[in-house]
Amino acid sequence: MIDLPDSEILPLSLQHNFWTWSAQAHVSPIAIKKAKGVYFWDVEGKRYLDFNSMVMCVNIGHGDERVIEAMVDQARELPFAGPGMATKPRALLGKLLEEITPAGLSKFLYTLGGADANENAIKFARAYTGKSKILARYRSYHGASYGAVAVTGDPRRTAWEPTVMPGVVHFLDPYRYRSTFHRGNPEISEADFCRDYLAHLEEIIQYENPDTIAGILMESVTGTNGVIIPPEGYMQGVREICDRYGIVMIADEVMSGFGRTGKWFAVDHWNVHPDILTMAKGLTSGYAPLGAVALRPEIASKFNDRVYEGGLTYNGHPISLAAAIATIQVMQQDHLVEHAAQMGEVLKQCLTEMAQKHPSVGEGRSIGLFGILELVKDRQTREPLAEFGKSSPVMNEVKKYLLDHGVYLYTHWHTILILPPLIISEEQLREGFAVIDQALEIADRSVLQY
Repeated sequence: MIDLPDSEILPLSLQHNFWTWSAQAHVSPIAIKKAKGVYFWDVEGKRYLDFNSMVMCVNIGHGDERVIEAMVDQARELPFAGPGMATKPRALLGKLLEEITPAGLSKFLYTLGGADANENAIKFARAYTGKSKILARYRSYHGASYGAVAVTGDPRRTAWEPTVMPGVVHFLDPYRYRSTFHRGNPEISEADFCRDYLAHLEEIIQYENPDTIAGILMESVTGTNGVIIPPEGYMQGVREICDRYGIVMIADEVMSGFGRTGKWFAVDHWNVHPDILTMAKGLTSGYAPLGAVALRPEIASKFNDRVYEGGLTYNGHPISLAAAIATIQVMQQDHLVEHAAQMGEVLKQCLTEMAQKHPSVGEGRSIGLFGILELVKDRQTREPLAEFGKSSPVMNEVKKYLLDHGVYLYTHWHTILILPPLIISEEQLREGFAVIDQALEIADRSVLQY
């Protein structure tokens, strides 16, 4: 590699790069030098506690030598093979994935990430059913490519409308804290709450005609749009509705998969077996780009004598597959799924403590190491500290305080997300929350002004 002084990393990066999710004149990236475990360091030597697993993906932590060595070994033996070739990593990864994914999923199409995994899942659902419409939720995010952003429900979709994929219909998430149906009855039982949102979904299906609906695509646990955890019975109810109407159930586990929720996949909490499951991010812990679509064999068999008109040059890239194999083995050897469940109880305690102490916290929610703090102007009205789809000066101040004090995380609209690497210890979790505790005083002062 060409030698480059650390002082040149930021100016050269700003000069030549176009930055996603950013207004180009206001980009302010961290010039990062190295990373290890749950921390990374910038070029000035400042250490950051990574409370976002970089981009919600470094589940096994940074710099695990076992994965790095597996990638290096693969690069030396076979750095690339065309998508039509069988390789050792292809043979091994499919076997491993069948062992850890929900029962019934035994065929795997490899992609480059989560967006194209979701787009291919839609192709499979439409081909299998012969129907066209896809139902997805308003608080969903399924990727930024044209097809994936079409099924995305949140405001990131509207910037690119009209999208090129027709036949998408959105419905409401079972979002208890901001329930559309129960604003006058927040004490409704979980069973009744679940029933009403399943009834809402079925009503939409009737309006759209079930004979036109190919699939229902959902994040098993809604990610950046609120860490919305479905009530008991909801996922089972969606499964039953799909079975009754001949609709393919697609579980988007790009963010919630690979131990994030304290199970291998979030659907495992409800013992639900989707027809298609998409994955990325934690599949390689971000060490290499890779996504995958897991299929029931009867869906894959639709193409036994019919050509699947689709593909990717880097489908099944050997180095990415080697990274995935090693990542899964690290998770198994180090019992990281179980550890995430244990640390999830600590995270829940920390969120509860913040909610009890700070008037700006409307609610804290979590499942495993998948957590969120929802910040509000008023706990009674639940008015958010930033408008829907936007940030606010107060939220920007909170984020700046966290970064200035060495905690890296993701703030989205009026929320603070907490998704640390699954290797995190209780001491490290509390280290981060000590800084969050101080940052929330900024939000509290703002609340007192209203």
